[in-house]
Amino acid sequence: MRVAIADDSTLFREGLALLLASAGVEVTAQASEPRGILAHLKDTQLADTQPDVVILDMRMPPTFTDEGLVCAELIRTQHPAVGVLVLSTYSDVHYAVRLLGDGRGGMGYLLKDRVTDLNGLLDGLRRIADGRLVVDEDIIAGLLAHRRRAEALDRLTERERAVLREMAEGRSNAGIAGKLHLASKTVENHVASVFSKLGMPASGDDNRRVLAVLAWLRSAGGIASAAAPGGSPGR
Repeated sequence: MRVAIADDSTLFREGLALLLASAGVEVTAQASEPRGILAHLKDTQLADTQPDVVILDMRMPPTFTDEGLVCAELIRTQHPAVGVLVLSTYSDVHYAVRLLGDGRGGMGYLLKDRVTDLNGLLDGLRRIADGRLVVDEDIIAGLLAHRRRAEALDRLTERERAVLREMAEGRSNAGIAGKLHLASKTVENHVASVFSKLGMPASGDDNRRVLAVLAWLRSAGGIASAAAPGGSPGR
């Protein structure tokens, strides 16, 4: 098997290359940013040295946000025969949905701490090279939770969605009643229904109003996954 690696951390990149080489994997190229890997793929496109799988760090120069994801999308378009494994320090559901959303194989998304398991990494690379999907178990859990939230939000009525939007703007029940021209008791019933449908029972520890708003914002793409670094529900 041949692989190419792009990661801005020299220590991680070279360590991974040595680890793979010790297992008989040929590392055809290393780069600190996406441009180097894309140039390598272009150079080897008509040769028998093109990598079977490209391993990409999710966050690389210049912005350290989604460069690996953008590079993966370019590889999918320009070099469809090459598999892609994206590695990330954090589990980000929104990036996972974007990366895996087309349902095609030959793609993987793993957390970086999984690469210490050489056998598991090799197995994942082989499956990606064979055209299958490989997804980290923590990311799968996040995707399932994301889907459940989306399905729960789909069960809200139009009026309940309107109430939730007003909650997102920080309005109290009385404020919502005035804005939507509803009786206070009607708003209370709608709010209770929203909590029930979103699976948010009464709790002394959680602010259900905040949690409901977060669920709506995440579904609408308004904020990043809470698993991302520095993630906070705010106030």
